[in-house]
Amino acid sequence: MYVKDRLNHQHGRAAWLQSGVSLIELIVFIVIVGAALAGVLKVLEVTNRNSADPLVRKQALSIAESLLLEITQQSFTLCDPDDVNASSATTVADCTNAQDKGGGALTAPTPASESRYSSADPFDNVADYGGFVMPGAGCAGICMPGDTTPLAGLNGYSANVSVTRAGGVAPFAGLPADAVLKVTINVSGPANTQVALVGYRLRYAPNT
Repeated sequence: MYVKDRLNHQHGRAAWLQSGVSLIELIVFIVIVGAALAGVLKVLEVTNRNSADPLVRKQALSIAESLLLEITQQSFTLCDPDDVNASSATTVADCTNAQDKGGGALTAPTPASESRYSSADPFDNVADYGGFVMPGAGCAGICMPGDTTPLAGLNGYSANVSVTRAGGVAPFAGLPADAVLKVTINVSGPANTQVALVGYRLRYAPNT
C-alpha cells in the first residue's frame, strides 16, 4: 500500500512539472506583451504632446477674454472720437477722420498715429484694433494698455485681432454693413495651444 501511494505521488509530481510554461511560450508571451506596451506608450506620448496643458489653455483664454472685453468697451463711432465733428456727424462724410476707412479693410488705427500704449494718443474706437498684434510694435510680449512692459511669465504667448464688418448678413441682415463689427481674437501659447474668441459690437447711434 505504501509503495502504491508513493508511486501515485511521484506520478502526480511529474504531471505537475510537465504542465508548466515552456521557454518558447514564455519568450513569445514577452514579445507580445512588449509590443503591446510599446504601442500604448506611443499613443500616450502623442496624446500628451498634442494636448494643451490646462493651465496654459486657461492663461491663453484669459488673455483672449481680457483683450475682447477691452475692445468691445471702446466707442464705436462714425468719426474718430477726437474728431471735431465726432459729436455731430450723421454720416462718414461729416468726419475728418472716419473710422470706416472708406469701406476698406480695418487693419490699422484711425488716425494712424494712435497706439494702444500711448497715453496721449491711444486707441479709442473698436475699429482701431483691426490688425493689432502682440508681440508687436511697442510691446515685446503681452502688455497692458498704456504700458510697453511685457507681463512676466507670458513670453510664450501671442495675440492678434481681426475686425471686420458684419452688418447686412444674418443675424444682422437688417443693419448696414458698417453698423456691426465682428471682433476675432486669436491667442497662441506653449504646446501648440490655440484659443479663438469672437464678439460683436453694434453702433447704436452715430456718436456712441
